[in-house]
Amino acid sequence: MNYEREREAMSDIVVITCAVTGGMTVPAQSPAIPVTVDEIVSQGVEAAEAGASILHIHVREETTGRPVADLDLFERVLSQLKERTDAVLQPTTGGGQGMTIVERGAIIPRFQPEMATLNAGSINFGLYPIAERELEFQEWERAYLEGTRDYVFRNTFADVTYLAGLMDEANTRPEIEIYDVGHLFNLRQLIKDGVLSAPFNLQFVLGVLGANSFEPDQLVHMLRTAERLFGVGSFTWSAAGVGYPAEFGAAALSMMMGGNIRVGLEDNLRITKRELAHSNADLVSKVVTLAENFDKRPATPQEARALLGLKGAQDVKF
Repeated sequence: MNYEREREAMSDIVVITCAVTGGMTVPAQSPAIPVTVDEIVSQGVEAAEAGASILHIHVREETTGRPVADLDLFERVLSQLKERTDAVLQPTTGGGQGMTIVERGAIIPRFQPEMATLNAGSINFGLYPIAERELEFQEWERAYLEGTRDYVFRNTFADVTYLAGLMDEANTRPEIEIYDVGHLFNLRQLIKDGVLSAPFNLQFVLGVLGANSFEPDQLVHMLRTAERLFGVGSFTWSAAGVGYPAEFGAAALSMMMGGNIRVGLEDNLRITKRELAHSNADLVSKVVTLAENFDKRPATPQEARALLGLKGAQDVKF
């Protein structure tokens, strides 16, 4: 598949991913963050109805909201979402603080999803400034945030190789998460090692404390570096800006340069500078309106599957 030709054929559409709940934010930051299975499913369905063709899935302990790698919770969320929407369901292998690589990867052989995230390298992942805010924290939340002063989001070459092997066996397409330009050079080595091969899908994530900041020239630099290393037309790509206004700035710049976009309460909690979003659908609706200003429309799930080369929902195990 030549992704340059695919992009030209679908130049009027944009694939919108919604990252529904995440594994690093805490519920005290916003009442909109979905915690229970019912909340995650409901918000996922609403986001898909608003225009998201891919739903990126984490799960949380239902009584506290703490991010977990509980396969039973994943099964409930994934199976209920599959019943209620045709969106591509993309579970995380990034997980959350304190999870082992085996825990993070267990969703792949269990569920054999169409697509899953695959982080291309390690970074510091700092959320500790949030702990200084005047919020009504649960006891675990402040400690969880403070713990990121000494937290490395570990994704070694061995880790990535392990997860990529699970995905290859399950015919699960990786979305390769690129938090910094060095991760592209990691990817080049993994290709040399035979772990990954083009064509592939890249997700440029900018704005995490400890990785690349969201600045327009940084996204341009990362994209041009990828094109130089791997060749124009050898990959599809998307951009995610973490925080406000980075989420919407990244969306606009990505569409200007021919990419796709990711929004959601995992990445950003605000719909405007002074107003918290009430739901994931709020964030999706805002970028749908933004896309219309670029003469684009949201891709349908089937269009997203065709563009990204996915196996289809009929071949998953949930």
